[in-house]
Amino acid sequence: MLASDLATLARVLRDDIAPRTASTAVVIADHPHARLLRYGSDQQLNAAREAGAVPVLLVPPLAVPARCYDLAPGVTPGNSVVEFLLSTGTVVYVVDFGDVTRAERHLGFEDYFDTFVPRAIGETIDDFASGGDAVDLMAWSLGGTVSLMTAAHDKSLPIRSVITVGTPLNYMLLPPYPLVRSLLAPTGGRPATYALRALAGIPAPIVRAVYRGFAWERELKKPWYILKNLDDPEALARMQVIDRFQRSLPGYPGKVAQQMLVNFIVRDELSRGRLEFDDTVVDLTSITAPIFLVGSHRDAIASHAAVRHGEQLFTESAHVEFHTVETSHLGLLTGAAAAAQTWPAIAAFRARLDAERL
Repeated sequence: MLASDLATLARVLRDDIAPRTASTAVVIADHPHARLLRYGSDQQLNAAREAGAVPVLLVPPLAVPARCYDLAPGVTPGNSVVEFLLSTGTVVYVVDFGDVTRAERHLGFEDYFDTFVPRAIGETIDDFASGGDAVDLMAWSLGGTVSLMTAAHDKSLPIRSVITVGTPLNYMLLPPYPLVRSLLAPTGGRPATYALRALAGIPAPIVRAVYRGFAWERELKKPWYILKNLDDPEALARMQVIDRFQRSLPGYPGKVAQQMLVNFIVRDELSRGRLEFDDTVVDLTSITAPIFLVGSHRDAIASHAAVRHGEQLFTESAHVEFHTVETSHLGLLTGAAAAAQTWPAIAAFRARLDAERL
């Protein structure tokens, strides 16, 4: 092994190949569990306002940090959705739900679709202050579920469209959930919900271990991958970006975890589009806004069929568009495949909406 290879290997072990960068952002509102940030310079903001561009509000999944949308900007291939959207003349906002501890065990989906996201939408429009008075919601994985619930729960919200990436909409098309349902259905899921209640949700270490488990092949091959790419700093940087992301995953709030188990799996309500949370009913089939979906046959977390189920579900939507991008769950959002396929497809979808408005 060459001295240069040893030096590179040492940098890998120190985790200092990928830069620790972030796009410039300002805090617009600092609420508990729902901090709103705006990305972009003053010049970009003014240009977007003058052009009447519709801003994008990014909604993160509930067990993922909001920086999933801004992983290592400036690294090749593209790792930052924020960076890409800014390059199209779009001003980008993100609602940051923050970390999850036992103190957040009371939070349920209702808090997100009835309070946190609607408030962020209003604050985004107030801050952007342009003639369009609407936002495009864009979200990855479970963030897409929350975004769709938000649009369904309050039809008066100024949501121009909902863009989801790797969002499963039928958990019976995700192994092993059909087996879980058959085991828990006779009891309504009570033994499992008792356990989740005792744990106050799903702790971060478990979430991180499960996420790595879905990518077990990547984890198993990592030593070989490192040795093979000692002369390819871009590949190693991408690996470190993903590793850092996996280490930063927070947990699921207790009530949300219970609702996912009962509503999504045991009762299979999500696939039918009608979700009952205590006294609140959310009818996803009633969404009228245009919806954009992205799925992959290679996604180990959200199967292609589970994501594409949206084509059957959103019967009242003005337009439902589904795209296939063959890559991993995270790869749908960031990385080479996302930069080459997901992001341009989303940009084209939004451009068509702009043309229709004009």
